[in-house]
Amino acid sequence: MGKPVNLNRFRKQKARAEKKARADQNVVKYGRTKTEKARDKADEARDKTLIDQHKLDHGDE
Repeated sequence: MGKPVNLNRFRKQKARAEKKARADQNVVKYGRTKTEKARDKADEARDKTLIDQHKLDHGDE
């Protein structure tokens, strides 16, 4: 006869593995550093300024 197996241990290991996999997916999907976010925001502001500077003003037509 084999050695007794603690099923709770295997259940908890499976839950931990699933949680880790979900966390890894979220890192790929949402994980950006504060510096990256700030850089992107500055780039967007610069682009908006450049576009606004090149708009034509048609006056009161």
